[in-house]
Amino acid sequence: MNENERLLVPHRRRSVNRSALLCYVMSRRHSVNRPPTPDVRDDDDDDEDDRPKEPTLLEIVNIKLIESGEKERLMELVRERLVECGWKDEMRALCRAFIKKNGRENVTVDDLVRAITPKGRASIPDSVKAELLQKIRTFLVSVAH
Repeated sequence: MNENERLLVPHRRRSVNRSALLCYVMSRRHSVNRPPTPDVRDDDDDDEDDRPKEPTLLEIVNIKLIESGEKERLMELVRERLVECGWKDEMRALCRAFIKKNGRENVTVDDLVRAITPKGRASIPDSVKAELLQKIRTFLVSVAH
């Protein structure tokens, strides 16, 4: 099977370079809502700081979720649940109201994200959060054994 044929087979998993994946995860840590934290070094002569950092538990879990494809499945589940409960339509209405209030020409995507994100996070139904948390717990138990 040549390379092109392998890419067309949907059930075959491609191997993941763990170090490349870790670098990707580490580079994606910064949130839209908070600026990146600057790296602070007290002593430039310290050899211990030159060693690569060990990944945190959160980063390890994130890597496992990505490698297994579970992260994408969970994201799709959350998308479906948010559409079902009307959350997406509510956020669309908030965005339109914000744009109408401030004027179409005066609103940037960053302004919109800053204004809508807190409301959006606060309005996610508890049932969606609970279902997601249960799915993550189930995944972690299955990976641990």
